[in-house]
Amino acid sequence: MGMALNLNENNFHQVEVEGRQLLFHIPSSSLFEADETLERVITGLRQWGPLSAEELGARLGGVSVTEALADLDSLGIVSGTAATTAGRLSIPDKLPLTTVVLNVNTGCNLSCTYCYKEDLATPTAGEKMQLQTAIDSLEMLLAQSPEQPRYNVVFFGGEPLSNLPLIREVVDFAEQRFRALGKRVDFSLTTNATMLNAKTIEYLDSHCFGIAVSIDGPKAIHDRNRITVGGQGTYETVARKVDLLLSSYRSRPVGARVTLTRGITDIELIWDHLFNELGFAEVGFAPVTAGDMDSFNLAEEELVAVFAGMKRLGERYVEEALQHRNIGFSNLHQLLTDIHEGTKKALPCGAGYSMVAVDKDGGVNLCHRFTGSELPTFGSVSDGRGLDVAALGEFLSHRLDRSNTGCNTCHIRNLCSGGCYHESYQRYNDPAHPVYHYCELMRDWVDFGVGAYARIAAANPRFFTDYITPRRAS
Repeated sequence: MGMALNLNENNFHQVEVEGRQLLFHIPSSSLFEADETLERVITGLRQWGPLSAEELGARLGGVSVTEALADLDSLGIVSGTAATTAGRLSIPDKLPLTTVVLNVNTGCNLSCTYCYKEDLATPTAGEKMQLQTAIDSLEMLLAQSPEQPRYNVVFFGGEPLSNLPLIREVVDFAEQRFRALGKRVDFSLTTNATMLNAKTIEYLDSHCFGIAVSIDGPKAIHDRNRITVGGQGTYETVARKVDLLLSSYRSRPVGARVTLTRGITDIELIWDHLFNELGFAEVGFAPVTAGDMDSFNLAEEELVAVFAGMKRLGERYVEEALQHRNIGFSNLHQLLTDIHEGTKKALPCGAGYSMVAVDKDGGVNLCHRFTGSELPTFGSVSDGRGLDVAALGEFLSHRLDRSNTGCNTCHIRNLCSGGCYHESYQRYNDPAHPVYHYCELMRDWVDFGVGAYARIAAANPRFFTDYITPRRAS
């Protein structure tokens, strides 16, 4: 009699899509179609196991299960030992940094009511980063990970274009410095668009900046929160500047970033305006659920409505994808990219691992959301301390510890990985704490994405070649 086989439920998730039985392999974020024998083996082990191969075959009426068990064993779905979960990411002595976010000015010419930036200031009170701090930040990037072929410099604020002279100086320095090393460097920024003009757009285009515009939708929605220091709505100005930008920007697609706050849940209306009327290449939505000001957080029923709207827009995305058209719904597009590439995220994002943010004084932060917060910085580029790799390693190790959290057995653990650090920090005062308050909604959203991926892959696989792969390359 052979050894007893166990079913490792933690390593797979079954999904039915249009009558097809699919297995989502959690450790590799891959999708497989299960034939009848594979389905019967899984059902049998779940119902009767642990069993030997011989016992299982006999109970299934003499069916040969050898090939199915070999496939499942190679995936870690069945084994002769107790079920385990995927291994943990180890923290190296030097971090594989590829991205640095420069907080070039704490000042902003707007006064958006929901802004999370704890170091935000009015235009006159804004504190600007100095060139030497920016240079030191780039040198830190190179010293920490000299073998990377490609690096990213992100300009953030406040409003980053309010310190355009520094951006120009940094770009000049970076292009020369990285070119001399045979490296590629890319630039990007998030802007409220109000300071754009033809000359600035031409400059950004000539240096192939990736641009995201913060805009919340049509005028009635946008003007609720995105206002001037004097309290006036900004939609008319932003829409005019967006038209100027999109009519002349050629180097890279321009995306819109939408913040959803209490009372704003109409995903489809906002997407339609920004994609079809204004002409953005992509539209991404960021629901506010754990902000400092509770009045802006989406209520539980509103968050349910947001995810329902995302699924309705997702259905439209799939319908258009089957006709080989991309409607620029960033949230689903990113999820499909993760599934297509087999993304395995031990951490929710690159913050503190492949990316750090430097504040105007040179302090190193997990990401741009933490500049000015009470969370201690992880070293400084300006005072000789440099990057505190040990402190970052300790934080990341703490976040990687999924014992007693439920995350280590969750079927979306490699696509969610506990959620946003800053959201956890605001809600639980602990950036390492998992974001529990919409786990079920996230699991349902990922299941929807798996089904969407399967439907597109079956009917129009060329969609991934033409729309997913080029997006990542850019």
